[in-house]
Amino acid sequence: MSNPDSFIDEVTEEVRRDKLFALMKKYGWIGILLVLLIVGGAAWNEWQKSQRQAASEAFGDAVLGALDNDDPAARLKALAAIGATGDRGAILDLLLAGDPVTDKAGALAALDKVAADATLSDAYRDLAVLRRVLIAGKDMPLAERRTALEAIAIAGRPYRPLALEQLALLQVEDGDAPGAIKALTELVQLQEATQATRARVGQLIVALGGEPPAQ
Repeated sequence: MSNPDSFIDEVTEEVRRDKLFALMKKYGWIGILLVLLIVGGAAWNEWQKSQRQAASEAFGDAVLGALDNDDPAARLKALAAIGATGDRGAILDLLLAGDPVTDKAGALAALDKVAADATLSDAYRDLAVLRRVLIAGKDMPLAERRTALEAIAIAGRPYRPLALEQLALLQVEDGDAPGAIKALTELVQLQEATQATRARVGQLIVALGGEPPAQ
């Protein structure tokens, strides 16, 4: 009985091998394609990563080269000539607004561009709004400054403590020192406020005739 059984097993195994070979001939290209896709995808990702790194380094070098100019006008011209979009464009516009003494109108225009770009994160847009209020100063009506600051002073926004501090200073400008002291006292106790902010705000409270809360 052993010989027939062995023969049947051999035949069955041969049939299995034939079926497997036929399947490999029919569908083996799928496995090869998957391997090629995985290898190609990994190579593409590495290439993209190297391209992004090279672009970032080129942008950084261009910015540093522009900032090396001692002449403010030449520095602004060099920065404007770089050209960038997205986050890099936002960084460039914020740098262009870094010298409002030389070109205040240009600085405000650069900040307006960042603040109006809905594709950017709140970190860039809110910083642009805050800097615009500070640069414009009294050239911008107090009510407009208050409205702009209130929009970035809500809970969860990245520059909330700084916006609240500026709102308190607007109250001082508007002649409401008690209201400013109350707002600054609340700011000192705000969890998001840094130690530097608390120290500065405490000094403002004292200067306004108040007493800063114990920390």
